Amino acid sequence: QVQLVESGGGLVQPGGSLRLSCAASGSIFSINAMGWYRQAPGKQRELVATITSGGRTNYADSVKGRFTISRDNAKNTVYLQMNSLKPEDTAVYYCNADILVVAGTQLNRRDYWGQGTQVTVSS
Repeated sequence: QVQLVESGGGLVQPGGSLRLSCAASGSIFSINAMGWYRQAPGKQRELVATITSGGRTNYADSVKGRFTISRDNAKNTVYLQMNSLKPEDTAVYYCNADILVVAGTQLNRRDYWGQGTQVTVSS
C-alpha cells in the first residue's frame, strides 16, 4: 500500500505565503510525475502544478510567477511554495503522484491522491 500525506495548509492573509508538503510512503519502487491540484467550493478540481522525476515543471496560468513546485526524490516528497496568495487561491489542495508500486514480484503503475489540505486566504 502507498499513502500520500499532505501538510502545511492553513489560514493566511492576502499577500502572504504558505508551503505545502506531500510525502509518499509504502511499497514504492519509483515515482514518476507528482503534482498539486485544488478544488474550491462549487468548482471542479483543477491542476495547479506538476513536476516530473527529472524536475520539469508545469503551472496553471493563474499561479505562474507566484507558486513554485519542487521535489526531493530521496524523500519521496513534493512541495508547493505559494507566495503572493490571493483570496481566489482558497481551496482544498490535493497532492497527486504517479507511482510504480511493488506488488510481490510485479510492479504496478498507479495514480495516488492525498487526503487534501485546506488553504484559506482571507483578511
